[in-house]
Amino acid sequence: MTFIYILLATSIISLISIVGVFTLYFHPKVLKGKLVLLISLAAGSLMGGAFFHLLPEAGKNLAPDNLYIGVIVAFVIFLLIEKVLNWRHCHEHNCEVHTLGYMSIIGDSIHNFLDGLIVAAAFVSDTRLGMITAFAMVLHEIPQEIGDFGVLLHAGFKKKTALIINFLSALTAIFGAIVGYFISSSSQEFIPYLLPFAAGGFIYIAASDLLPEMRKEKDHTKTILSFTFFLTGIVIMYLLKYLEI
Repeated sequence: MTFIYILLATSIISLISIVGVFTLYFHPKVLKGKLVLLISLAAGSLMGGAFFHLLPEAGKNLAPDNLYIGVIVAFVIFLLIEKVLNWRHCHEHNCEVHTLGYMSIIGDSIHNFLDGLIVAAAFVSDTRLGMITAFAMVLHEIPQEIGDFGVLLHAGFKKKTALIINFLSALTAIFGAIVGYFISSSSQEFIPYLLPFAAGGFIYIAASDLLPEMRKEKDHTKTILSFTFFLTGIVIMYLLKYLEI
């Protein structure tokens, strides 16, 4: 059943890639106002998922030094991916396209592959932890995929082509999940080290990509609302720690 849960979770995460097509029916200003709320909720959920679930679970089997090393290594690797591949999470349709979208495709594919590894390790460790991890990723994937779709359109891809490419890129999460499942199943020692890596990735994405988008909001009312959504994401993750799934 664990393998089925993993495939189901990563399939849902991959299907979110088609959400970008629905943004075509919204005015850019309306879309921007909605996105900042989703981004804020995702940031809080990722932070909460890292500190309330992934790190405590990893701490059961790892010494503090190894735990912290895993987090910082993940942080550095995600930064390296962003810099070397020139990969950016672009949450606005008028964003600058640096490399005609191709580097975005490569970077997003690697990112999705890592997502699959993380989901698989979480499910193998504990089904509940896997569900919570997948939930946090789903919240993050919605604004991310909308942004990725916008990048491809601005890079010159036709709408249908951009949708197909974005979906194929998202499918690498399933491949990563399969690889992660068999690695985790064959070597249980692998799981404790992947969990802090997942936590570091969550923290990096929230702090480097999502929170800066929140800070761009100048309207005081929207700022308060987005901060409320950020706190809501954290509270949801905190409550999930004590509620049965």
